[in-house]
Amino acid sequence: MSEFVRYWRLPVFVFVLIVIADRLSKWWIDTNLGPIEGTSIPVIAPWLYLTYIKNTGVAFGMFQGIPHFFTVMNILISIGAIYMYRYQMPHTLATQFCIGGIVGGAVGNIVDRLRQGFVTDFVHVTWFPGIFNVADSAITVSVIVLILITLRSESATNA
Repeated sequence: MSEFVRYWRLPVFVFVLIVIADRLSKWWIDTNLGPIEGTSIPVIAPWLYLTYIKNTGVAFGMFQGIPHFFTVMNILISIGAIYMYRYQMPHTLATQFCIGGIVGGAVGNIVDRLRQGFVTDFVHVTWFPGIFNVADSAITVSVIVLILITLRSESATNA
């Protein structure tokens, strides 16, 4: 089995799934709630709403107003994640899922920034500070899992 099939098939598959889910969800939100910011529909009131927001910052609405900086940062983070996976990470199933999630989420948001100058956010959990999207979720969950994997392997090494 070639290196690509063995180590890249799953990350590429996860990447494609995340990009498709992100693009479809943002298309649905743009079609049904856009273009008026703040348009909202309850999913599980009073805790979960779909709320249309144009985010020029990063995940959860932080650092607004510099979208081109974050486009470049997303590209660099994607390249860095691919490099780290290729040369420095174990190629476990968990890391394969995480790399696909990080790069898929980054690309999903890059497409928005390049196409429209902002990222469409719409998942509004009322007890959580910020509104996010599928790409943000993929990046956040993947980074948390990678941190936990790293902490676990370091504690096993030091034991």
